Amino acid sequence: MYIAIEGVIGVGKTTLARLLQPTFNAKLMLEVFEENPFLADFYGDRDRYAFQTQIFFLLSRYHQQRAVAKLLTPEQGVISDYTFKKDALFAEINLEGDELETYHQVHNALAEKITLPNLIVYLRASTDVLMQRIAHRDRPYERDMDRNYIDDLNQAYESFFSDGFTGPRLLIVETDHLNYIANNEDLKWVENRIRQSLDIPPYQTELLI
Repeated sequence: MYIAIEGVIGVGKTTLARLLQPTFNAKLMLEVFEENPFLADFYGDRDRYAFQTQIFFLLSRYHQQRAVAKLLTPEQGVISDYTFKKDALFAEINLEGDELETYHQVHNALAEKITLPNLIVYLRASTDVLMQRIAHRDRPYERDMDRNYIDDLNQAYESFFSDGFTGPRLLIVETDHLNYIANNEDLKWVENRIRQSLDIPPYQTELLI
């Protein structure tokens, strides 16, 4: 199985992917965002560095995602902390005009060659909680993160994963009151939700209520 974990900056995607990897005996594919040479400048001046940042991310994510088909085997699946589609969500907020049109042309051409996940786990959180988690992890380039930007992203994700979503199987997990780092029961609950969504025993159906 190929499981992709999605959600806004700071929601806990990478942490959950790492915690679930041994449980599902999966290979881990993590987004390589820190290699983007424009990222720090982008957070300082989004208008000036948005296009460079998005194109770098698009190509980086494409090269990673192309490897999924080779990583999947009958014995092992893949867990990723992002989907290829997320790049377009960010682009819709960060770009406009000719830059956005150019971006979409490149994105659509590359998307045709990407392996789709069997399940997307969308981690949902309120903007206030996201800001708290971003502050807690204290990445240097995120210290002056604009709350309005995170809120815009949150709304974009909510809109994308609304009732009209078409694509891979989707599991929405409310995370405002979950702490799967400190509370093993919370982690087991998420694992159970994933197992039932993919019909991978053992799982307990009553835990989904």
